[in-house]
Amino acid sequence: MPSFDIQSKADTQTLDNAINIAQKEISTRYDFKGQHVVLDFDKKAMILKVEAESEMQLNQMVDVLITKGMRQGLDANVFDNSKEGHVSGKIFKKEIPLRNGINREDAKKLVAIIKQKTPKVQPAIMDDIIRVTGKKIDDLQEAIAACREADIGIPLQFANMK
Repeated sequence: MPSFDIQSKADTQTLDNAINIAQKEISTRYDFKGQHVVLDFDKKAMILKVEAESEMQLNQMVDVLITKGMRQGLDANVFDNSKEGHVSGKIFKKEIPLRNGINREDAKKLVAIIKQKTPKVQPAIMDDIIRVTGKKIDDLQEAIAACREADIGIPLQFANMK
């Protein structure tokens, strides 16, 4: 039976390249000259730490980062920009966690959407991926279209189409 996997993974090498390009642009921009700006990436925890002297500069750094990530082929939803920054002395700090993998709640939402839109396929949650099987490839393609149509706020990749 044909099947495919739904996953949500950010390639760490592509992410690292986007961060390096963003750091290079920030270091050459006139409005950041002589300012305290830090853009640090913790690969193990998958967290970006951003520091700047003002909230406006912090937001500009995040914008540059997201733009460079999108140019590298990353989805903008990889960056979980929901947390607000905080002030530590004269410096504004913000931690941006990166979405990697599908959590249980989002997986349940996707499974419900797939079952509602395409009843001829069977989705199964397997850790941080969802395997979808069906009798026809056309049914699987309908399931992919339904997942792309439903915006649940995480980047989705469709892999292992067999």
